Amino acid sequence: MYLPKHFECRNRALTLEVMRTHNFATLTSVDAEGAPFVTHLPVALTEEGDQVVLHFHVAKANPHAVMLRDKRSSMIAFVGPHAYMSPSVYADLRRVPTWNYIAVHAYGEPQELAGNDAKDALLKSLIAIHEPAYAAQWRALDAKYQDSMLGMICAFRMTVSKLESKFKLNQHRPESYAAMQAKYGEGKGTPDEQALIRWLERIAPS
Repeated sequence: MYLPKHFECRNRALTLEVMRTHNFATLTSVDAEGAPFVTHLPVALTEEGDQVVLHFHVAKANPHAVMLRDKRSSMIAFVGPHAYMSPSVYADLRRVPTWNYIAVHAYGEPQELAGNDAKDALLKSLIAIHEPAYAAQWRALDAKYQDSMLGMICAFRMTVSKLESKFKLNQHRPESYAAMQAKYGEGKGTPDEQALIRWLERIAPS
């Protein structure tokens, strides 16, 4: 993605926080004709030493599964809070509206996880993130039903070979921070506007 240096986030911990918090992501691969193919899905993130590994599944009937089995290079995009930015935050009237946002792109080559045990482990990792209490209900389902459900999905892991992390938060315009706080902070803006202000407070130079 287009990534000006002043918007690039090199802080690994902050980047992974965005990926974990906004883990309903967009997986993009290229089909046999060279056209992009997209699937929207939840992703679980683990760290294995210095490596970031993403785990996800798609429906067995989804054509994306075939592309992923071919180990085609893919990209998973995570989008954090985003919001319209009014030019009213500037004292200088020669400004225009823009859009502030946080986005992370993770690149890698997916590998299929074979067998129901691996699929079950992936589903349990997602359950632990989104609804831990459901784990007991899943374990209580009869084995035949579980196997039928697991047979309808294909599970994958992707070791991340490259991360791009963009925090476009107006941090290159420190003269506007106070006005942004007044307009969007302390519960005055939308949830996304307030989230962007909190992120700006974390990354802006003191």
